[in-house]
Amino acid sequence: MANYYDIYDILAEDELVPAIFREATNGVGLFDSTDDTNKVEPGSKVELTFWFARELHLRQAVSVNVPPCFNKRTRKEIDADAAHVDLRNRCPHFYELGYKIAPLVGDKTIGLVLLIAFRTRYKEVLIKAHTAAFEVAPKFLSLLTEEEVKCKNFELVCFHSSLI
Repeated sequence: MANYYDIYDILAEDELVPAIFREATNGVGLFDSTDDTNKVEPGSKVELTFWFARELHLRQAVSVNVPPCFNKRTRKEIDADAAHVDLRNRCPHFYELGYKIAPLVGDKTIGLVLLIAFRTRYKEVLIKAHTAAFEVAPKFLSLLTEEEVKCKNFELVCFHSSLI
């Protein structure tokens, strides 16, 4: 965990990520709902919170897969029109999770996806923050991730304080 007291960091690490157990593991049977024993067999596919998956990955007990919020469909939508993709529904902490999971899964393209999405969406936030359209765009607000909401609030405070 990068910042122990940052609630957004804690919530980002609580996102579920797909993982596959590499070896049989005792005492964690609750992760595999198909098995009544308290054991997980090698090759079992489960969804774990990121913080737990990372710890098991470092111990080489699981391999972590790319979460669905970074799948090909989402990437194509971001390439087409990132400003109108509902990232909040896919992962409220899209940027933070992407930053943390990229080295774990070894996917170097996640960084590029994050950069494209942030640039396009941040520009849209700035435009809406400096125009009256921001108050009449509740649909746009519902698409923003937690990180983008923090940026939007920061921009609004800076903009309004410059008017005073």
